Amino acid sequence: MSKNLKISLALALVVLAVVGTLLAVKGTKDDKPESATAQSEMLMRADSHKLSSAPDGKVTVVEFLDLECEACGAAFPVVERLRKEYEGRVTFVMRYFPIPSHRNAELAAKAVEAAGAQGKLEPMYTKMYETQKEWGDQQVSHEETFRAFARELGLDMPKFEQDWKSPATAERVDRDRRDGLALGVQGTPTFFLNGERLKVGSYEQFKAALDNALAAP
Repeated sequence: MSKNLKISLALALVVLAVVGTLLAVKGTKDDKPESATAQSEMLMRADSHKLSSAPDGKVTVVEFLDLECEACGAAFPVVERLRKEYEGRVTFVMRYFPIPSHRNAELAAKAVEAAGAQGKLEPMYTKMYETQKEWGDQQVSHEETFRAFARELGLDMPKFEQDWKSPATAERVDRDRRDGLALGVQGTPTFFLNGERLKVGSYEQFKAALDNALAAP
């Protein structure tokens, strides 16, 4: 792992701490899962987006993310590296958790979801992170920026526009966020490993956690 990547992840944790204190959490005690079954369902719905899948389903990482979040952007290359290294052994699941104070976070999440309706969810997800510095942390709408991304990906634009602005897409993104709140998510990125909150400060710690989960009986 490069020194720069280690620094990026360390910075991500600092930003995460700040985000966690600033996010206004609207959930109450009644929002929390009442059973292990309820928690499992909220962590990964039947239609949750699996970026990578393991046939045996033994180890699953669920990430609640905000595409505009700098900490998520810093963690992105770490997650991508782990996805490659653990391909076929670990399932990685993406859940939307746009933070209200981020002007374009929800719009970006909806754009990714709309791209997914045409089989281009991961390319749009990747595009958002690769260009985050161009549109993130700004108080102006980047609707045209995201529309340009859709064109670059060769999407059917009328369908993209319809899906992007549809109530169903808005509900899908909001459901992810509601699940996150019910699970106690207060900032991004928040990771769960086999249902347990995962707190790691480096690539090595993340990798060790995955290795331990894979080695468990």
